[in-house]
Amino acid sequence: MNPAIDRIISVDRLAFEDRSYINSSRESAGGRGINSSCVIHSYGGKTLAVLTSGGDAGRRLERHLTNCGIPIAVAPIAHETRTNLTITDKHGLTVNLNEAGPAMDKEELARVERMVRDTLDRAAWLMMCGSLPPGAPASFYGKLVEMARHKKVKTWLHAAGEALREGVEARPTVAAPNQLEAERLLGRALLTRTHCLDAARQIRAMGPESVVLTLGSRGAIGVYADGLLEALPPRVDAVCPIGAGDALSAAYVWAMRRKPNPADALRWGVSAGTASARLPGMSFADLAQTEEIYRKVELRRVE
Repeated sequence: MNPAIDRIISVDRLAFEDRSYINSSRESAGGRGINSSCVIHSYGGKTLAVLTSGGDAGRRLERHLTNCGIPIAVAPIAHETRTNLTITDKHGLTVNLNEAGPAMDKEELARVERMVRDTLDRAAWLMMCGSLPPGAPASFYGKLVEMARHKKVKTWLHAAGEALREGVEARPTVAAPNQLEAERLLGRALLTRTHCLDAARQIRAMGPESVVLTLGSRGAIGVYADGLLEALPPRVDAVCPIGAGDALSAAYVWAMRRKPNPADALRWGVSAGTASARLPGMSFADLAQTEEIYRKVELRRVE
């Protein structure tokens, strides 16, 4: 719903009140849903990226995706697609500056709904990832969840704020907040492992069939009808963790399409997020790099 041109700048070092020197600069198609689509595509999976696009930035976004060979369905909008800025140094210190995105009117939102509805007959999963643009009601993702359920299509929800709250209550197949998003949803800090386990259970009680609570370098917690699982990654040197959650989302859904085993999918998801965090400049690990970490991720059932 709110894709972006991501401009990624690598500098020698980031320091408060001191100058930095740019080593490299590049731009790519971005936004959580776009990132997840790129990862699944790189693994050999088939995706259709349904996205909004406006202005010169939107045209560049479309070109980036087309050049990568990623199939897209474009909903034109009147205002310019946003541009996000990521600045990272060799030590992994990263600053991420995101625009809110272009405002959308009711007609543009209805156009996206129609496009999603038209694709559901050919879909196994509908992934709703990232922020909603200004003008979109908080209930928008929830409406798409209900639409997908009617078509017997599984749903993955990775959102924040009221869009997460209303989306969760619409009962998606999987809700996947990160720790900060879960804290805001529940209105309390999650300081310990017990806090996180209780939070994951509480979010599942709000409606989703399953919950994947992502915890950065501490892996993820999966809550399912038959209990809880923890996926614990190996210790790695994180260079740029931004985007790791998008890789986790992608690998989880990709793994579920190969073999509907949530425990194995959780392991693949954490592997992809961990492998991607090791790379500079918000890059995403390929399948071979992910498999290397997959062999080292520990799954632990929580009694």
